[in-house]
Order: sequence, then structure tokens, then C-alpha cells
Amino acid sequence: MGTEKLVIGIDYGTDSVRAVVVNTENGKEEASAVSYYPRWAQGLYCEPTANQFRQHPLDYIEGLESAVKGALGKLPSGAGERVVGIGIDTTGSTPCAVDQEGQPLALRDEFKDNPNAMFILWKDHTAVQETEEINHLARTWGGPDYTKYEGGIYSSEWFWAKITHVYRQDPEVKAAAYSWVELCDWLPALLCGVKAASDIKRSRCAAGHKAMWHQEWGGLPDEEFLLRLDPSLKGLRERLYTETYTLDQKAGELSQEWAERLGLKPGIAVAVGGFDAHMGAVGGGVTEATLVKIMGTSTCDIMVASYEEIGSKLIKGICGQVDGSVIPGMIGLEAGQSAYGDVYAWFREILAWPLKKLLQESALLTEELKEQLFTELRSKIFPALTEEAQQLPVEPNGVLALDWLNGRRTPDADQNLRGAIAGLTLGTTPGRIFRALVEATAFGAKAIVDRFIAEGVHIEQIIAMGGIAKKNPFVMQVTADVLNMPIKVVHSEQACALGAAMFGAVAAGVYASVHEAQGKMGSGFSATFQPNPEQAKVYEELYQNYLKLGKFVEDNLRAL
Repeated sequence: MGTEKLVIGIDYGTDSVRAVVVNTENGKEEASAVSYYPRWAQGLYCEPTANQFRQHPLDYIEGLESAVKGALGKLPSGAGERVVGIGIDTTGSTPCAVDQEGQPLALRDEFKDNPNAMFILWKDHTAVQETEEINHLARTWGGPDYTKYEGGIYSSEWFWAKITHVYRQDPEVKAAAYSWVELCDWLPALLCGVKAASDIKRSRCAAGHKAMWHQEWGGLPDEEFLLRLDPSLKGLRERLYTETYTLDQKAGELSQEWAERLGLKPGIAVAVGGFDAHMGAVGGGVTEATLVKIMGTSTCDIMVASYEEIGSKLIKGICGQVDGSVIPGMIGLEAGQSAYGDVYAWFREILAWPLKKLLQESALLTEELKEQLFTELRSKIFPALTEEAQQLPVEPNGVLALDWLNGRRTPDADQNLRGAIAGLTLGTTPGRIFRALVEATAFGAKAIVDRFIAEGVHIEQIIAMGGIAKKNPFVMQVTADVLNMPIKVVHSEQACALGAAMFGAVAAGVYASVHEAQGKMGSGFSATFQPNPEQAKVYEELYQNYLKLGKFVEDNLRAL
């Protein structure tokens, strides 16, 4: 590393925030650091049995400072002086109620322990009832169907459903909330020292995919529509926003306060924030006819298409088609699965539970040894399951699972759905169940691909990134076999942060366009998984059974 300009990509995930310092000349990741959210790690403010998942803004603030300083601390002295831009991606939809100054209510003493005053994480599904009302109203109120550019179905994971739910639950938060802001919009504003909610630049990415914003109806849904949804929403629309901004634009410049806290120069460019999957797709090299899969606790599947290809098409059952949400000048398309790695983690915890309970009851071991032994055994569950599962043959009439353990995101969002495992016998082993769960997540991925193709969206290649893509070849091979398409794995370990860094470079003026930044800073691919034709043939039969099982669950088991 010499005198090249540097940018910082900051990636806010579900469990942690990571910062990557990137060389703008070649995309080399010079240093990185990760900071885990301490309150989240303790399970604070969450009730998994009620599908409530909230995160305190202090986790984000403390993590930001720790990760950025940690990454810069690995570089020679003075590296911070060479940083010219910052890009930030986050999970989403992850909104929060803010006061007139744009401060999350949870940062005020009276709301510091109130989950409704915190950021409502993407995976929070407490607003299922409100979602059903939004979908019904959109089709019947007599005005525009505000869901038509969101795949035609609104989700409980998104902006308006969450706000309405909180307002109905918590009159104190409603009374104190001047406005609401997505995490990806609040963080750039925080770094830029924005002191008014009305001055926060709102991301086209977040607004278009999650808040029903569209130029066709002049921005957000009409006030009359919102009042019909719930009178408590009166006046909120005018305190939100009309204009939105693409991710290559500047949200502002780094404030003196945050420059000092992070060890950077004040005044450097901070790009408009966006969602992790959208920036990750750019970091992974998304182009036309390419499906990019960001594979983590859940998945997000991102594509970009030209205006000519999309035309007047409305792609049914996806998570939105938004002009400029990924790359300016193209239509961004989003889909995904509500649980992916979380499906495997659930099964691991089922197997780990008796270990923990029995070790705790043991009188032979010290408390320290109990904890050490449990940690060691738990860490070996995934490798052991994978080793057994990959040795098992594909069975056309064996164990079959549905991946809807956290509801279904795409196609056709429905958070009332539940997962299932069928075909169990007394001879079924943990490895066989694990293989069925892996196959189920792959079948869920195929359902998305099939929907895009059925709706006339051309797919020529698939790119994957994220922890699962990098660390579990078995999962990736099964997915390639089920899709019957090669899957390229992005070389970068931090493709979302790399994408954020690319947008930081464009916002700083280092590159004139996102395409130019991709060409200079892309990491390429580390592996390609080729489908096995024989396995693919068997999986096609199994996939049809997966669809039949899904139809049965939708028709008969939703209310159980």
C-alpha cells in the first residue's frame, strides 16, 4: 500500500458490523474489522416466540466506531488521511421512530429500554395482521394499487406494516415519533451531523422496495390510503419524504465530530445508504441477466434489467422492481428467502439443546469446563452433519422439507406460512434431516428462479456470495444441482462492504459511474460449482414433490 486513495465500506449485518478499507485503484481490501452487537448477543429486546426482533441504536453506534477504528488500526499510521469516501449498507427493512432532530427515540432516556422505540429488524414479523390489511386495502380502496411495483404483495418485513403495528401497540411512541427512518438512511445522516429529520436523504433503494414509493404516484402512498389503513398515521406522510436518491450520490460530508471519533478527515464524501443485498450485488459484479444470491441467515436475490427488457412488465410475487435501486439507469429487481442459514442454525440448536441441559446438570464438571465443553461440541455439529449428509444419496421418495421456518419472502410473500418435514421414519438420521433441509433451501431458491423466468426475466448466470457460499461447498453443490446451473462464488469475503466501498468511491468522485468502479475494484470469483446432470434429474422430481408439499401446507396448515 502506497499513496493510493482509500475508501471505507461499512456493512451492517444481523449480528455485527464490519468495516473494510479498500484501495480505489484495484479494489484490494487493505484491512477489515468486525464488531458484534453486545445487546443483540444477549438477546435483549427480542422475543423469538412472538417473532419480535429489535436492535438498539447504541449497538450500531458503538459498532461503527469499533469496526472503523479497528480496521484503520491495522494499517500504517496516517492511513486515515488517505480515505476519501465512505459507503454504508444495512439490513432492511429496518425502520425506527425518530424525533424532529432525526434522533432514534431509544436514545432518549424515557425510551431507552422500549423495544418499540428501537430499530425493527428485517426479520421481525410482528406486523402480520397489518400486512394483510395493507394488501386488502391496496386492491379495494379505489385508487392505485401501491403494491404493484413490490411484486403485488406487501410483507410484514417492511416499512408501513411495522410502523402501523407499533402505533397500534404503543401510544407513547406514536406521540413522540416525529418521523421514521430506515437504518440505511439514518447512519449516513449520523456521520454527516444532520440535525433535522427533514434533512435526511432517503435512499431510493429502501423507499422503492419497502415503502411503496414510486414516481408514478408522486412518491409515497396517498394520505387518504394511509388514513384508511389506520387513522393513527395521519400527518406522517408529510413528515417523511418525497425525493429519493440513488446509491452513487452523496448523502453529505463527514462531520468534524465523527472525523475525530473515527480518525478520518472531516468533509470526505459519505454516500447515500442502501440495503446490504443491493450493494453486495454491485460488489459481486452484477450485470444484466445475472442473478446474484447473497446467502446468509436469509437470502436476498438481486438482478438488474434494462428499461427495454422490463418495459411495462409487473413482475409478480417478488420484493420490488425499482428504477435505480441497485445501479442508476437500470431497474433493480429483488427477491429472497426469509430463512436460509437460519434454517440450518435452527436444526443445530435443536441438537445442541440436550447437550447444554445435561452438561448444566452434571456434578462432575466445573462451570467453566461445562461452558468450554458445550462451546466445543456445538461448534462441531455443523461439520458432522455436513459430513454425513454429503455421503447420503439423493432419494426421490425420502425425507422432504419446506424451508418456510420464518415464513416465505419470495415468491408471493406470506409470513403466516410455516416450515415442515415429511417422510420421517424410525430409521431417519440427523444427517438425512439436515440434507433435506439443505435441499429445501435450494428448492426455495429454484422457486425464485422459476418465477423470474416465468415472468419473462432472462437469467444467464448465477453469482453467489456470503458466509454460506464461501464456507459450505456441500450446500453450494446441492444448490447448483437443484438449479441445474453453474454458480460462481465471489472471491471477496466481504462483498457487501466492497460494494458499499464502490459507492463511496463514486460519491467521492474517484469514479464517474458504478460500472467504472466495478471494473476497477471488483474481486472476481474464487470458485464455480457445476451441476451434476444425474443429480439434477432426480432433484427435478423432488422439486415437484416440494411444490406439492408446499401447496398442502398453504391450504391446510396455515392456521395451526
